[in-house]
Amino acid sequence: MFNKKIKFYFIPLHRGVLLGILFLLIAISFLANSFMNEVEPVFNEVKPYYHGSEDKAEMALTINVAWGQEHIPQMLKVLKEKEVKATFFFIGRWVEKFPELTKQIAEGGHEIGNHGYRHSHPNQLSKQALTNLIKKNEELLIEVTGHQTKLFAPPYGEYNDRVVKIADDLGYRTILWTADTIDWQRPAPEVIISRITKKASNGGIVLMHPTAPTAKSLPTMIDKLRKEGYELVTVTQLLMGQGD
Repeated sequence: MFNKKIKFYFIPLHRGVLLGILFLLIAISFLANSFMNEVEPVFNEVKPYYHGSEDKAEMALTINVAWGQEHIPQMLKVLKEKEVKATFFFIGRWVEKFPELTKQIAEGGHEIGNHGYRHSHPNQLSKQALTNLIKKNEELLIEVTGHQTKLFAPPYGEYNDRVVKIADDLGYRTILWTADTIDWQRPAPEVIISRITKKASNGGIVLMHPTAPTAKSLPTMIDKLRKEGYELVTVTQLLMGQGD
């Protein structure tokens, strides 16, 4: 029973079929390689910044500017009177519309940040599109303000590991927040003040937008945070020594 021979059968294929299979395999290999280059797995872990050092009684006020300009002069007036430097994250299209106001903010000593050229969803963008979103605004901010920032606040606060890694490859730190005013809902100034003072903490980052209730709440917010012992600094100052 052990002398039984095993037979092999070969199915002859037409030369055209063989060439077709070969081209199919080459195409699959090319697409797989392109996909891997696009996805670019994250091997070195890079994280966004939600706060600075928890050992220092410092906080940073950030203002994301994507729409409206009518309340910014009042906010700048308050910041100047209170001797506070905030960090403004600009959308490029807003900068194109209000270059003089953007320049005024920078000349006032406030820190400039990159919020992307347009208010797109970062997680939905290809690597090239996200790179363009950041770089186009970077070039615009340099042209208008003379300052080059390396702080990136993703639109909608939306990010994943890929977004943070791409920003990092461009030399940017991805900045989020500790305390959100949720001022885009236009709550009463008292509500904004309460939200921020309740979440105040060492190294905290406050997220604001240029709205009427924010402008009205700003003087009291600053006074209360200082009364609780916090020094108000820019984001770069807040993150000093972290990931340098």
